[in-house]
Amino acid sequence: MIEYDIIRRPVQSEKSNLQKEESNQLTFEVSPSANRVEIKNAIEKIFNAKVKSVNTLNVKGKVKRRGRILGKRRDWKKAIVRLMPGQRIDFFEGV
Repeated sequence: MIEYDIIRRPVQSEKSNLQKEESNQLTFEVSPSANRVEIKNAIEKIFNAKVKSVNTLNVKGKVKRRGRILGKRRDWKKAIVRLMPGQRIDFFEGV
């Protein structure tokens, strides 16, 4: 797989921002078929940063209602990437 097919987008939330500041961990939405080794290689190649570890989990989509109509959000895979000490990735440097 191509690196940009594996890493879909960074996840920006309060929890992921705290993890980034406190323990040098970043959260990404990744391809459901990607494994930890592929994710590690993609992060190192795209961002030029050394990866210490990768944890993955499958997030189940929530069932939502709008009136009488039931719907379901999509399922997706999340990767929590811990960088080596001294490594950084900044997504919004110039904002």
